[in-house]
Amino acid sequence: MTIFSRYILRQTSSSLLLVLLSLTGIVWISLALRELNVVTSQGQSALTLIKMTTLGIPSFVAVITPFALLITTIHTLNRLSSDSEIIVLTASGATAWTVTKPLVALALVIMAVVSLVNHFAAPWSYRLLREIVVQVRTDLLTQVIQPGRFSSPEKGLTFHIRERSLDGTLHGLVMHDARKAEETQSFLSEKGILVEDKGQAYLFMTDGHILRRNGGPTEPTQIIAFDKYAVDLDSFEKRAEEGMGTLKPRERYFDELVDPNPQLVEQAAPARKDEVQADPGAKAKRKASRRDDDEGQIRSELHERFSSALYPLAFVLMAVAMVGQAQSTRQSRNARMGLCFLAGVGVRLGGMAVNNVVKMDAAAVPVLYAIPLVAIGVSLVLIVRGARPSRGPQRLDRVVESVTDAFESVRQRFGRRRLAGAARGA
Repeated sequence: MTIFSRYILRQTSSSLLLVLLSLTGIVWISLALRELNVVTSQGQSALTLIKMTTLGIPSFVAVITPFALLITTIHTLNRLSSDSEIIVLTASGATAWTVTKPLVALALVIMAVVSLVNHFAAPWSYRLLREIVVQVRTDLLTQVIQPGRFSSPEKGLTFHIRERSLDGTLHGLVMHDARKAEETQSFLSEKGILVEDKGQAYLFMTDGHILRRNGGPTEPTQIIAFDKYAVDLDSFEKRAEEGMGTLKPRERYFDELVDPNPQLVEQAAPARKDEVQADPGAKAKRKASRRDDDEGQIRSELHERFSSALYPLAFVLMAVAMVGQAQSTRQSRNARMGLCFLAGVGVRLGGMAVNNVVKMDAAAVPVLYAIPLVAIGVSLVLIVRGARPSRGPQRLDRVVESVTDAFESVRQRFGRRRLAGAARGA
C-alpha cells in the first residue's frame, strides 16, 4: 500500500473500532434490560445475567458491523473532502480507485469477520446460551418457588407448592397455565420432581388431575386424571421458532444446516388424544406443517449467513460512489451523506424482508443475493462514471438535488401551515 492508502486505512479502522464498540455497548445494555427479570423474578445471580447478555452479542455484531463500517466510511470520506485531500489527490493525477482500494481491503476483512461470526461464533454462543437457559429453567422451581406462596415466573403462569422435601421432591403442586387465551389448563399433583435430560428440563408429576378448558369461561371444563405426566419446561419460554427440536437453525453449524439430521429437525409434542379422536389425520397434518416450517427456517438461516457477508463491500462502494468523489468545499455534502446512509439502510432492510420470504418460498433465494450484488454493481458504475470529467453536473448530483429540493419543498409547506395555524390561534 502507498502512504495515502495506509493513512485512509488507519483512519477508517480506528473510527470503525470506536463506532463498533459504542453500538455493541448499546446492544449489550438493551439485552441486559430485557433479561433483567432473570435476576429480579427468577432468582439468578448478576453473573448469570452477564453471561446470557454477552453470549447474545455475536449475532448482533454480524448485523451492526456492516452499518458501523458504512458510518465510518462516510465520516472518513467527508473529512477527507472537507480538508480538500481528495481534491489535491485528484489534481495530482490519482484516480478514484486510490481511495477505494484501502476501503475495499477493510471491507474484505469485515466480510471475513462477519462470515466467521455467522458460521462459528454465533452458533457456539447460542449453544452455550441454551445450556444456561436450561439451567435457569431447572432452577426455576427449586430456587424461586417457595412453599406456601404463589409464584408467577411469567405472565399467565402461576405455581404453588405445599412443601419441598430434602431430595427436591415437590409436594402439593399446583400449576395454572393461562398464557393462551383459547386454552387454559390447571395441573394438580400430589408429587412433582425436576429431571434434566439431554439439555432439556422436564417436570414429572404423579397422581394428579388436569383441568382443561378450550375457549371462553362458558365452555365446559375437561377433567383428566393421570398417574404420571411430564411437562417440558422449554415451553415456559416464548420462542420465535417454536417447533424446532434439539437444535434451532441459529444454533447449527454449516454442515448441520446443509445436511440436517432428520431425528434432530423436529421433536414436536404429540397431539392430544381428543384431537386424534376428532380428526385421525390431525397429528400427521401438524407434523407435515411443522416439517415444512423447519425446512424453511433452515434454508433461510443458511442463505442469510452467506448473503449478509456481502453487505460490508456493498456499503463501502456505496459510500465511495456517493461521498468519495472530489467536490469543491462550496458544494454541500450533507445531502449526499444522508442519502447514502438511507440507501444503505434500505438495502439491508430489503435483504431482511426477502429473508422472511425465503422461509416460505425457496424461489426467493436468488433475490437474497441479488440485493447486495446489485448495490455493488450500481456503485461500481457510479464510481467509474464519477471519475470521468464532465462539463455538466453528474447524474448523481442531479438526483441529490432533486431529493433535496423535494425535502425543502415539504419542509416549507409544513412551515407555512404551522405559521397559519399559529396566526389563527392568535
